[in-house]
Amino acid sequence: MDRKRLFSPAKPLQPDIKVGFILLNHFTLISVAGLVESLRFAADASFSSQQIFCQWELMTWNNQPVTASCGMRMTPTTDLDLDRPWDYVVLAGGLLEETRSPPAGLVQLVQQLHARGITLITLCSGVFVAGHAGLLNGVRCAIHFTTRDEFRQRFPEAIPVIDQTYIADGGIISSPGGTTIDLAIDLIRRHCGTARADKVRQYLLAPDEKTKKPRAKKVSVAPAPPAYQNGLVSAAVEYMQQHLDSPAPLNDITAFLAVSPRQLNQAFIKHTGDTAVVYWRNLRLEQARKLMANSDLSVTEIANACGFADASHLIAWFRKQYGETPASFRRRRRETERLM
Repeated sequence: MDRKRLFSPAKPLQPDIKVGFILLNHFTLISVAGLVESLRFAADASFSSQQIFCQWELMTWNNQPVTASCGMRMTPTTDLDLDRPWDYVVLAGGLLEETRSPPAGLVQLVQQLHARGITLITLCSGVFVAGHAGLLNGVRCAIHFTTRDEFRQRFPEAIPVIDQTYIADGGIISSPGGTTIDLAIDLIRRHCGTARADKVRQYLLAPDEKTKKPRAKKVSVAPAPPAYQNGLVSAAVEYMQQHLDSPAPLNDITAFLAVSPRQLNQAFIKHTGDTAVVYWRNLRLEQARKLMANSDLSVTEIANACGFADASHLIAWFRKQYGETPASFRRRRRETERLM
């Protein structure tokens, strides 16, 4: 296979995962490096660091350079841009004196991201910023054992856990710091497929799950309904997640929630930017893309599993959403995996 033809700029490829990093002053370098380097290895078919299948940017909340806790000076790769369709936004913390009392502008920014349903990843003391934003009530959080007492005092409604490498709960993935390669590999497996996750594991010399020694338990990043500040939207999204295989009309949701279609759509537009119908269809398309990448099901079987009327209906919406047909997407993924 001609690699130049495979990655021809005439037909730009859609990235499988997009991650925006917000580096806080005195952040822990190793945690950010574990995520970025893993994304880099998964981002193209070779090792040329092209941001093809994975995209990321290093930003700061005020567009100013920051210093890592080790003393390394870091300049943002771009100005803060939260309008891009990030799959994840990382709050990279470190020394507590930088996150005990975060700026009001940063706290507001985090609240806005969470309200839009963008999953936040907190590294090290970045979880304190999420706490100040009021996002941790009843939420399980993976924190570093050295900060447990202060964390409990500041955020008594949160549920701190010190023996896990990361936890996904309430629309937030929290990691206590240190290496984040396990988290990165799981995210890459979810969005990019097993072959590229294995590629990352191989080249970062990370032990395979089957062979490595027992260690602190981690919580899977299996898909979960995003947590929205609006209870109606959260309840509707949970219903949608549980009925991805159903071609049921929107009226089923409104009847279940005892609201009118107008009320539901107003809430969705305010908190997600989409109508409820568009949001539900996008969930189904994302599920279809995951099945295309990680299963041998036919397009017809995937259409049935994702609530589409038939294969042609799925193909039409898939092309509109991702710029290529399901067959083209699946073929490209397999060609890429053969090159690894």
